[in-house]
Amino acid sequence: MRVVIALGGNALLRRGQALTAENQRENVRVAAEAMAPIANEHQLVISHGNGPQVGLLALQGAAYKADEAYPLDVLGAETEGMIGYMIEQEMGNLLPFEVPFATILTMIEVDPKDPAFADPTKFIGPVYEEAEAKRLAAEKDWAIKPDGDKWRRVVPSPLPKRIFEIRPIKWLLEQNTIVICAGGGGIPTVYDDDRKLHGVEAVIDKDLASELLARELDADLFVMATDADAVYLDWGKPEARGIKRAAPADMRQHEFAAGSMGPKVEAACQFAERTGNAAAIGALADLPRILEGTAGTTISGKSKGIDCHAPA
Repeated sequence: MRVVIALGGNALLRRGQALTAENQRENVRVAAEAMAPIANEHQLVISHGNGPQVGLLALQGAAYKADEAYPLDVLGAETEGMIGYMIEQEMGNLLPFEVPFATILTMIEVDPKDPAFADPTKFIGPVYEEAEAKRLAAEKDWAIKPDGDKWRRVVPSPLPKRIFEIRPIKWLLEQNTIVICAGGGGIPTVYDDDRKLHGVEAVIDKDLASELLARELDADLFVMATDADAVYLDWGKPEARGIKRAAPADMRQHEFAAGSMGPKVEAACQFAERTGNAAAIGALADLPRILEGTAGTTISGKSKGIDCHAPA
């Protein structure tokens, strides 16, 4: 079975944790322990978030003059290499030496006319108190928005159109390689009027990019690993109940938070509708059970209605 796993940002750096290499390494080690048993049984492709890491590199770049600062597409490429290195090493410490790994810098085309460029919504980087966020926004010409009780920088999040490196990724899979790619939603790129490709100051949604990746790879299962054990109806209310199985059409009858579960549900529905295969959302620690269908939320066209756990 070919499995694509999209690691949520919590798999690399939990909210409130210091942006240190040690913390990131420990979190990647935990993720590797959850994924290694799957790699022993199935073809595996791994994507991941990179918001905090891009934010950290941008802060480091604050030492440069404004016109010398590195743009987001270049910072995104840096984080793909950094995070891919950690995943390769920690997975390699758990799997037989003969298992090959490859991290692919992944450019993804977006439409320069995408309406997202007029309304930045994607959070990146660390959280700030309101006063500090507004000071930085004025100083660096950032767009900022509240994120819970804190504030963060936001950038445009255009839809992914095409994965440029899909052919080498497929070739590597044919050689039974574990591939890490499309990190942070991939490196957003556009064609200009002269058909020259260049990067843009944006971040593609990781889950939507991973859905496109899973679809183009003909994945049998697309899993989004997060810090929630399932998708919930009536989240935050006494009657909240986790969804075990659901059909895409039925999931679309409900609203889910745009800043957290919404993109994951949309990505899962798209994958199930367009491929006929299943997508799942659940906790990183539950990955083996998610593959068995006994944990998390599975969204599939073969399901009927919404099957929920009883309220806690």
